[in-house]
Amino acid sequence: MLPYLNDEHDTIRKAVRDFAERDIKPLAQELDEKEEFSIELTQKMGEMGLFGMTLPEKYGGHNTDYLSYIIAVEEIARVDGSHAATLAAHNSLGIGPLYEFGNEEQKLKYLPGLCSGKELWAFGLTEPEAGSDSRGSKTFAKDKGDRWEINGSKIFITNGSTPLCSGVTVQAVTAIKGNEKEFTTFIVEKGTSGWTSKAMHGKMMWRASDTSEMFFDDCSIPKENILGVRGMGSKVMLKTLDSGRLSIAAMGLGCAQGAYELALAYAKERKQFGKTLSKFQAISFKLADMALKIELARNLLYKACWLKDIGEEYGKEAAMAKLYCSEIAKEVADEAVQIHGGYGLMKEYPVERFYRDQRLLQIGEGTSEIQRMVISRYIGC
Repeated sequence: MLPYLNDEHDTIRKAVRDFAERDIKPLAQELDEKEEFSIELTQKMGEMGLFGMTLPEKYGGHNTDYLSYIIAVEEIARVDGSHAATLAAHNSLGIGPLYEFGNEEQKLKYLPGLCSGKELWAFGLTEPEAGSDSRGSKTFAKDKGDRWEINGSKIFITNGSTPLCSGVTVQAVTAIKGNEKEFTTFIVEKGTSGWTSKAMHGKMMWRASDTSEMFFDDCSIPKENILGVRGMGSKVMLKTLDSGRLSIAAMGLGCAQGAYELALAYAKERKQFGKTLSKFQAISFKLADMALKIELARNLLYKACWLKDIGEEYGKEAAMAKLYCSEIAKEVADEAVQIHGGYGLMKEYPVERFYRDQRLLQIGEGTSEIQRMVISRYIGC
């Protein structure tokens, strides 16, 4: 037992693990192969109460602490990165900013449906020429009096083209003063004229999650669809990414745990030179190092969640957790494939999928390089 955990956390872990093993695991490889997003499994996650876990009940949530949500993401990622991505993106990037910055009318309008699992929400920040440099955004919103008109595009947007997507939070430039851009965030609902989304295929990883391009062509939205206030778009997006880092860290932790368990089981069964692989020092030391890294990652991530739950500053710890968990997912998955040998390169063995799925974790929601930049600023560099 860690000092951050209680009986409720253990109950949530068991329930989510059972669901992931029973419902997701049997379909994960087929969905990955077909590059198919599962509406049914997504809705089942909603029925389990995994969407909006931390929100008050008045908005359709379950009023849990943030660590409970992180444990849920971790346990889904232990089985499949694609469904963990759907869960994490919808909660942290979809629901998160609406709850944190929306007014009461907006919260009551959007959140209950998004917590039910019947709808998903997207987060429109990344653009073809604006990735790590979010201030390089070129999507522009023009004030038309009683409406705003948005023009531009977004790319690599999770949950943006599935039939369950009911809208997107979009960052757009609303003014340019000298060399400074003013950013504002907007709520764009599904069906809004001028907004189209297109699924992106041919991905190496998370093939059963939905990733899209979005296009805004004279997209006209009501004046009241500003999220927050004009000019605070960067604050909305960057604060959302702070929380999002914790969920990506949870995906890294879950991925590492799943790959480690596959490697350990294989090493106990596979025989070479008359004994199982686990009896060879070269293999047992690999497994020992994997277990060590996972333990360190879990402690760091849970501490960051604890800081968030008690209302303390957690930005540095979130960046550290995102960086470390994503990096150890890479290391553990790589060693897991090495332990499997040639079989680890075959799609019929799940470890091959874990090896592919981990690769996005060092890129999405802030690259490893950006995390180091964030940490360096926190420590006074």
